[in-house]
Amino acid sequence: MTIVTPLPLRASSTRRDALRFYGTWLAVILVILILPRVFSSGGSLTTFSLAGISIIFALSYNILLGQTGLLSFGHAVYYGLGGFLAVHAINFLGAAKWPVPLPVVPLIGGFAGLAFALLLGWVSTRRGGTAFAMISLGVGELVASSTLILRSFFGGEAGITTNRTKLLHSFGFSFGLQIQIYYLVAAWTIIALVAMYALTRTPFGRMCNAVRDNPERVQFIGFDPHVIRFIAFTFAGFFAGSAGALSAINFEIANSAYLGAQQSGLALFAAYIGGIGVFIGPIVGAIFITYLSLVLSDLSSVWQLYFGLIFIAVVAFAPEGIAGLLLRHRPIWRAGEIMRVLRAYLVAAPPTAMMLTGLVLGVEIVARHAVDSRDNPMMHLFGLSMDTSGPLSWAIAAVLTLGGFAIARVTWTGVARAWDDAMTAARAEGYLT
Repeated sequence: MTIVTPLPLRASSTRRDALRFYGTWLAVILVILILPRVFSSGGSLTTFSLAGISIIFALSYNILLGQTGLLSFGHAVYYGLGGFLAVHAINFLGAAKWPVPLPVVPLIGGFAGLAFALLLGWVSTRRGGTAFAMISLGVGELVASSTLILRSFFGGEAGITTNRTKLLHSFGFSFGLQIQIYYLVAAWTIIALVAMYALTRTPFGRMCNAVRDNPERVQFIGFDPHVIRFIAFTFAGFFAGSAGALSAINFEIANSAYLGAQQSGLALFAAYIGGIGVFIGPIVGAIFITYLSLVLSDLSSVWQLYFGLIFIAVVAFAPEGIAGLLLRHRPIWRAGEIMRVLRAYLVAAPPTAMMLTGLVLGVEIVARHAVDSRDNPMMHLFGLSMDTSGPLSWAIAAVLTLGGFAIARVTWTGVARAWDDAMTAARAEGYLT
């Protein structure tokens, strides 16, 4: 009989966990380095750069929402001010010919976001919940409206432009090419990812979670929830400012859109749709939102409406977000029951796709009628041309939506049954407590 002592098991498990942890980070870095070799077009590099900037911004937002429980409607303030300060810094440093390279500029944007977070955060974070949300909304509108008043600083509606190649060249990079901007954004994204992940693992990160879950208990054990919220707020402001500076470098302009409510809404969408409960959630959400916004804006004039529908669907059916939903399948996967659930998903997919197709068709027909149905009633969708002035297109949309919904309702009952059976099996094998 072989006796296995607990210590070697723990040591082996620790080594395996460490290997998996560092292997995951190494794989992420390799993917970031290889991406421009596989997708080398200018459009792809721009998309990757925007995704990197969105990841930093969404993760900074999640320091507030996911970790500390602060719902902010004005996080774009620190993003936008970081972008404006970065543009002014590039213009000043370029004109003065100071030997400051462009990779340092995101740090300037970060400290700008930090400075304004220090200035506005102490009052904003005195209380959490609804009070904080309303104060953040007011601060956001106040700063956004200032762009039309302080024209010498914000440049009015046109914004402030710059030339990123005027700064000191570094590592042989002039940063005129998009591939060089991609590597700059990628480097800052990796730095921000590591820093924000490390923040979640510190005792301070745990205290943020405690303030989110039960601020009264935190105060009872001797810590001030206001101070913890304020420090988390300043960290979020720093990373939001660095993201804004990278965006300004990428587009060589900063304008009022950087500070608007829509920018804050995109961060909220990315964090919530990706999943605020896990670290990779906002990363997944930022990539998803960036790709969807670029694709949908080319296909439909009402693409923002689809964002709203997706957000409602996530809140209603998957409040833990995309990443959280995927992680819920882990015990089923480990128990070997994943095929049972996948078969149920495959059965439910066709009627669900049918319902969504009808819904999209209905939205596009309504949008066409609202804009220019008299001049041009023809609509092109899914490779087909439809006359939106006739009843046929309306009937097709209604049949697809209602018929798909009726069938999907039955098939998703089968999904729920398969899910319950798989979870029961996973629990019986000890993969779920």
